[in-house]
Amino acid sequence: MLKFLLRALFKPTYRPKVKPNRKPVRETLAYKAGRSITASSAQPKTPQSGAPARGEAFDAATAHSVTLPRVLEGPAYVTDGDTITIQKTQVRLYGIDAPELHHPYGKKAKWAMVRLCKGHSIRAEITDEDEYGRTVAKCFLPDGRDLSEELVKQGLAIDWPKFSGGKYSNLEVAGIRKKLWLADARQRGRMHVWEKFDARKNGESKEK
Repeated sequence: MLKFLLRALFKPTYRPKVKPNRKPVRETLAYKAGRSITASSAQPKTPQSGAPARGEAFDAATAHSVTLPRVLEGPAYVTDGDTITIQKTQVRLYGIDAPELHHPYGKKAKWAMVRLCKGHSIRAEITDEDEYGRTVAKCFLPDGRDLSEELVKQGLAIDWPKFSGGKYSNLEVAGIRKKLWLADARQRGRMHVWEKFDARKNGESKEK
């Protein structure tokens, strides 16, 4: 009993060494996980298959012209003799020039086009865009007839060789270029003729 008491009194105190800056295992794992999450969010994965990342701005430097054929099909709203609208897209008929609405035969050309398109689904094969941003297209009736050709044959439009390559010139009615002299003047670049016509027309309307 005496020996036990002596051992208890003189037993050296043991203190385990603590490694400096040692963090508990759970805390360390949590820290690493935090760094891992931060790194992955700061460096997003590269999109697969070369697809652009969502929200990335459009890169105009890599833009290119669309070469695949574009076709519109549906009922047509007629604006004038050589302009229709299909699926909310304004389409200029390929290769011809019809008179403007306020020019001689302009309204007649429009109503001729209305009669051609009425009740039909028109097929427009887009070829280009004009300087006004409108599309230019070869337009066809369900039976395959070319709308541009039909209007030229009716004597309400003329061929525009600069754009058609003379495709419809042999279909022009005799003397049509004198009849549609304003359209002919436009093709020849004689826009002063238009200016004189418009000035005269405006003067007549003021007098009325």
